Amino acid sequence: MTPAAANALLKLLEEPPARVTLFLIAHQPARLLPTIRSRCRELRLSPLAAADLSDALTMAGASLRPEDATALAELAGGSVGEAFRLTELEGLAHYRTLIRLFASLPRLDRPQALALAERGAGKAAAEVFDLLVTLIDLFLARLARTGTLGQSPPEAAPGEAELLARLSPDPRAARCWADLAQTLSSRARRGKAVNLDPAALLMDMVLKIDETASSLAPR
Repeated sequence: MTPAAANALLKLLEEPPARVTLFLIAHQPARLLPTIRSRCRELRLSPLAAADLSDALTMAGASLRPEDATALAELAGGSVGEAFRLTELEGLAHYRTLIRLFASLPRLDRPQALALAERGAGKAAAEVFDLLVTLIDLFLARLARTGTLGQSPPEAAPGEAELLARLSPDPRAARCWADLAQTLSSRARRGKAVNLDPAALLMDMVLKIDETASSLAPR
């Protein structure tokens, strides 16, 4: 917020309307003015667990198999909105396809890679392109987390834990994957914004991941 907006909000908090409860939602509460924070009761919200996320999706009208609850919670980060998007766009199936493809690293299965890239091609597939970029970015983040912590997160697809441990066995590998994650998805989205071929952009992402896996493979 600008200083003027923060001061206006502070005045509202100091003199609230009768019978009104105000909820302030901030992803960076440390950036709020101390005078604003001091007039609020803090309630920290954690990501929803798999069972709670499943219940929320059911209440919202989405259908979810019980065996998919953990995987969906992992990919959605506990967010109901993101989980709903994944459900509507078959995100779990797409992520399983990614895991099967990356299981071939560092000897990339190019026919599989081309088939994946074609899923995000064309104007009608714009949402799928964005979803695939998000899932690839998430896969890289999970690789970095595995190498840093020395253990894999709960599986979001069959065979994922073994794959993460193989591709990111130590902090050095984790750093390489984290560095790649910082640039890869943003470059793909910038390319899409200037009308570059979505299939080529997805293929470029996969090839960069293959290149990194090759550089980390034991000699």
